[in-house]
Amino acid sequence: MRLTLAALALSALTACGGSLGSIGSGPFGSLGSGARTPTAATTAPSRVRGGETVAVNRYLWNASLDVLSFLPIQTIDPFTGVIVTGYGTPPGGGTAYRATIYVSDPALDARALNVAIATRGGPVAAETQRAVEDAILSRARQLRIADGNL
Repeated sequence: MRLTLAALALSALTACGGSLGSIGSGPFGSLGSGARTPTAATTAPSRVRGGETVAVNRYLWNASLDVLSFLPIQTIDPFTGVIVTGYGTPPGGGTAYRATIYVSDPALDARALNVAIATRGGPVAAETQRAVEDAILSRARQLRIADGNL
């Protein structure tokens, strides 16, 4: 059951990896569809930290929303880089998950992404969390390539 979310994340990655022409939509919906993606997230959101402006990577932000779109959003703040979801069940799964995502840097880098995933029984296995992080990072790279910002 713990691997259900990992399998889902990997299937999302596989489904999105086919053609770059279909990057705007995936198995969990499309980017920018409705209220899930705030206007500020379509540009690089930024915040002030210690007197300097720190931008949040828009590809990581949008990829996080895309990969975990089956989870209902409770709190979303593109200026602090935090997305908090409620419990949701992945399509075809039986276990409910919730996630907290923190995008901390403008770089498209694994160090800029922190994901915490839990079930009602507690945190998920480390390999499940890593699989979801990998799916988000891969999706972010696909979005960047599709944008032409190499």
